[in-house]
Amino acid sequence: MGQYFEVKGTTLFVKLPAEIDHHNAEAMRTEADRILQRSLIRLVVFDFGETVFMDSSGIGMIMGRYKTMRFMGGNVIAVHVNERMRRIMKLSGICKLIDIYDEVPEK
Repeated sequence: MGQYFEVKGTTLFVKLPAEIDHHNAEAMRTEADRILQRSLIRLVVFDFGETVFMDSSGIGMIMGRYKTMRFMGGNVIAVHVNERMRRIMKLSGICKLIDIYDEVPEK
């Protein structure tokens, strides 16, 4: 699971797998929370570049990290989101909470 996470400064990059289901959503949640507890993170970037499927477990994992970051005074964004994932994010309401970008925005 470690290959999906990279910390640069105060940013945590999370490269999501092709499919986000119950099994890997739980593992990603655990690792992301571990990093958030140990590091001063102000921004979480979810990279959907390879993602083609996400169930409610994935939605819950993203929403949980959003709530954690808002509590900590940080933010969450999504990048490289294809049309299918945009539809899922729109239907779930995620897109009302986190911004979606084509690429990681410059600071």
